[in-house]
Amino acid sequence: MLQRWMGWMGLAFLAGALALSGCGKQRAAFTMAGSTAFQPFAEKLADQYMAVHPDVAITVQGGGSAVGVQAALSGAAQIGMADLVTLPPEAAALKNVVVARDGIAIVVSPKNPVTQLTLDQVRRIFNGEIRTWKALGGEDTPVRVVSREAGSGTRSSFEQIVGNLKLTSEAIIQDSNGTIRETVANDANSIGYLSHGLLNDRIKAVQVDGYLCTEESIMAGHYRLVRPIYLLTRGEPAPTSKAFLDYILSEEGQSMIHSNGLIRAK
Repeated sequence: MLQRWMGWMGLAFLAGALALSGCGKQRAAFTMAGSTAFQPFAEKLADQYMAVHPDVAITVQGGGSAVGVQAALSGAAQIGMADLVTLPPEAAALKNVVVARDGIAIVVSPKNPVTQLTLDQVRRIFNGEIRTWKALGGEDTPVRVVSREAGSGTRSSFEQIVGNLKLTSEAIIQDSNGTIRETVANDANSIGYLSHGLLNDRIKAVQVDGYLCTEESIMAGHYRLVRPIYLLTRGEPAPTSKAFLDYILSEEGQSMIHSNGLIRAK
């Protein structure tokens, strides 16, 4: 009798496991990939959305804006993410929507006494022409430039807005806004740039042409280092992806974006 009962229990357990497995396969799944600047915001949006839509599974991956464009074009991701002032020509084959705007803050260590730069000084620093902080009113120490890698949307936007910029060969290259932040926070002589949504008290944003990278100065048109955040799809998005895009542009989604440091799309 016991063996028969154990057999029934085993069959019931197996049936339950198969049922759960079947439910898992029925979840509508899609992938977002691209901009590492927008990645942490996309992850929060996805978590918030999936909490009330347990039938949807969203995977968020980084890789940079160039990856976002190519992933959307190839279908490797159903939604590409790109933070670029101007989308590349190949993105003309994709549908795009601006879901936020983002300032690019120029950051130094809080130990650095320099608090303001001109856009021309920023250009000359990253070109490698200005090599000491003394030339900028700081200590007599070398300037260490920290930059994103080629293919980064933040780097492309930064170089496009600053103009006439050929990055110094001595620059320290990092693969995300987060690693830029940590490098600058741990080196009193370094300078970098990152999404203003990722500013914290471990680094210090400097004024550029007399304005800090704040929502107020961006909205007023005073702070010039600003780029849009695009989400990209190949043709009309599938219903599940479209519902998530609609959520991002909804009041709830835009409020979450805004409360975490980015600027609303409208």
